[in-house]
Amino acid sequence: MATTASTTADTSLASVTLEVADLEAARRFYSAFGVDTYLRLRVSEAHSTGFRGFTLGLTVSGPATVDGFFGAAVDAGATVLKPAEKSLWGYSGVVQAPDGTIWKIATSAKKDTGPATRVIDDVVLLLGVEAVKATKQFYLGRGMTVAKSFGAKYVEFAPGQSSPVRMALYKRRALAKDLGVPVDGTGSHRIVLGSTADAFTDPDGFVWEAVASPAPTPS
Repeated sequence: MATTASTTADTSLASVTLEVADLEAARRFYSAFGVDTYLRLRVSEAHSTGFRGFTLGLTVSGPATVDGFFGAAVDAGATVLKPAEKSLWGYSGVVQAPDGTIWKIATSAKKDTGPATRVIDDVVLLLGVEAVKATKQFYLGRGMTVAKSFGAKYVEFAPGQSSPVRMALYKRRALAKDLGVPVDGTGSHRIVLGSTADAFTDPDGFVWEAVASPAPTPS
């Protein structure tokens, strides 16, 4: 059950922690994939089957860069859920990491304007929720700010100052369809979100824990 929305400070996303069965294997995979600096990892044997209700997405500059990250993930042990290809919205592919986390690598560009790079423009955590409007209101009640909203279909929140990952909401069933996986899933989401305020659980069971703010970067 979700906790109430009363807080002493506005909530923002400070960190993303993936719960994995094999910590060293996960570290090797995410280092090879090139996204290790965006994540925290911890060991967990929590029961989880099927779709975990979220995806992490990389936005990059062009198709060649999508192919580079896609190939690095597959070479490191990821499973292809959707091969990288052109679509109405650009060029993208979907892989599943050995720990079970699903990643979508995408660009809005359909043609390359330069060589492939290892530069990531954005990392977005997309939560699949049952009721986008209701969950949006829940997070607004905790002090989060909406950056983009498309009715009851999609909501993106303004990024926190302490996290390189942005967060958005999408219908769970639509998200599963986009990723090419069955919508059914039970047990733990196997992800923990770091809160700049207090600990809580949202209406769809995503767990947030209070984390200390990172130390300021020396000037």
